[in-house]
Amino acid sequence: AVGILPAAVALTAVAFVLTVIDYISVRDIYDSIDWPVIVLLAAMLPVGDALQATGGTELLVDAVLSGAGNVSAPLVLAVVIIVTMTLSDVINNAATAVVMAPISVTLAAQLGVAADPFLMAVAIGASCAFLTPIGHQCNTLVLGPGGYRFGDYWKMGLPLEIIIVVISVPLILRFWPL
Repeated sequence: AVGILPAAVALTAVAFVLTVIDYISVRDIYDSIDWPVIVLLAAMLPVGDALQATGGTELLVDAVLSGAGNVSAPLVLAVVIIVTMTLSDVINNAATAVVMAPISVTLAAQLGVAADPFLMAVAIGASCAFLTPIGHQCNTLVLGPGGYRFGDYWKMGLPLEIIIVVISVPLILRFWPL
């Protein structure tokens, strides 16, 4: 908190000390790890690498750019956010980011603009899983107790995602210029 050590080092040191003084057991640490997310990320990292190694990202980028014609980079940025949001509604947000990051970087390179705004668009889009109860575990947790149906998520989720796209594109471009 005071900047003496990087956060990752400080957290690891605290976890180690708490384990050594037997305040937290190794079993508690092991049980607190969200293993399905770890396995999903481990499975999706090779998918992202394979998309890049086989030319899949290039193929997808070429399809997007040829289908879009001569559109502006901010419009392509909005499309990246929307596609990432859509993927995040059906697969885990971290896995969505792993898949979309190389695609967005390649898109930026093809457009001849900076990759940072496109990566920020992926980060924002992957964090917005509002249209389905399966996009995020919190959505799933409230489905039953709230008496919601699958289609209920669209009622608030779609307007929220539209607002996010409308606000985030100008802000991304303001703080991470092309």
